[in-house]
Amino acid sequence: MSAQTTNDTSVFNQLNIFAHQKVVFCNDVATGLKAIIAIHDTTLGPALGGTRMWPYKTENDALQDVLRLSRSMTYKAAITGLNLGGGSAVIIGDSRKDKTEALLRMFGKFVKNLNGEYITAEDVGTNTRDMEYIRMETEHVSGLPESIGGSGDPGPVAARGVFMGIKGCLKELYGNDTLTGKSIAVQGTGQVGEHLVRLLRDENAKVYVSDIDEDRLRQVAKKYGAEAVEHNSIFDLDVDIYAPCALGATINTQTINRLKCAIIAGSANSQLEDEQVHGKMLLEKGILYAPDYVINAGGLINMYSEIAGFNKKRTLQLTENIYDAIRNVLKLSKAENISTILAANKIAEKRIADIKKIKTSY
Repeated sequence: MSAQTTNDTSVFNQLNIFAHQKVVFCNDVATGLKAIIAIHDTTLGPALGGTRMWPYKTENDALQDVLRLSRSMTYKAAITGLNLGGGSAVIIGDSRKDKTEALLRMFGKFVKNLNGEYITAEDVGTNTRDMEYIRMETEHVSGLPESIGGSGDPGPVAARGVFMGIKGCLKELYGNDTLTGKSIAVQGTGQVGEHLVRLLRDENAKVYVSDIDEDRLRQVAKKYGAEAVEHNSIFDLDVDIYAPCALGATINTQTINRLKCAIIAGSANSQLEDEQVHGKMLLEKGILYAPDYVINAGGLINMYSEIAGFNKKRTLQLTENIYDAIRNVLKLSKAENISTILAANKIAEKRIADIKKIKTSY
C-alpha cells in the first residue's frame, strides 16, 4: 500500500488551475488498486464526493476527471447552502471486471488515512454494496444501504432535483413551469436518467430517450411510454429541452451547433467540454443552460442528509430548493449578461469567500 503526490510539473500545473488543497495518488499492487483522491476545498466543511470507477484511456484522463469533479462538488455544496467542501475520487478500471472486495477495502484504507478530510460515496461504476465494503475500513463513507441505516440509492433524489431545476428553467423562460406538452430528450437511462423519465412522463411531457446500452434503452422506453432514438441522433432532435444524464463533455462546439433546444438541463457532471468557451456559446445562441453542479445537487443533498441524520421529508425539502437556486443563477446571468456557468460560479465563490472571512476572524 502506497500513497504519494507526483512531482510531474504538468500535474502541478493542473492542480494550480483548479486550486486544489490536496491530491492523493493511491497504488496497491496486491489488489490492483490504482486510484486518485482529490480534495478541492474544505472551507465549508469536509470534502464529500463520490468514487467513480472507469476504464480511463490514460492516467492523465483520470486526473483531469477527478480534478473537475472535485471542484464541481465544492461549488455544488456552496451554492445549495450545505456545510460541505468538495472532493472526489476515481478508481482506474472496468467496474464490470476489475472490481473486488479486496480492491474496495484497500481503497477504504486510503480514505481512512485522510482522517475525515474526505468522505466518499457512490458514483458511476460504484454502488451501495461497494460502499459497504469501503465502510469495513473507514467510517468516512456515505450512500450506504437503507437496511443498515444509510440513505440508500441517491438516484431518485438526484432525479427529483433535476426535475425541479427543469421547472425553474421553464418558469424563467415561459412564465410558468408546466411540463405538459413540452418535449424533452433524455440522454442516458441509468440510475438518475430512468427516474427523471418517470417524473417527466408523470406530467405528460413528450420524452425521447437514448442510451449506449440498447437493451436498457428499449426497456426504459417501453416501461414509461417514451420514444427511443439512436444515441448520436439525440443532438438533432427539435425539442424544448435536452437533458444530458450520462457522462460529461457532451456539450461542445460540434453539438452546440446541432442543438435545436431552448433549454439544457440534466444530471451529468462536467457537461460543458470547456466552461468559458461553451458557456459563452450557449449564451450567444440563446440556449438557457442549467449549470450541472446546481441542478444535479440532489445526490449530494441525499448524502449530506445521511451524515446529518435528516429524514426523507427534510431531504426532499432541501432538494426542492434547487428550483430557487437555478432561478437565482438565471437572474444573475440575465442581469449581468454573463453565461449561467459563470453566474453560478460567482454565487458559489461568494459564499465560500464570506465563510472564509468568518473563519479567519477568530
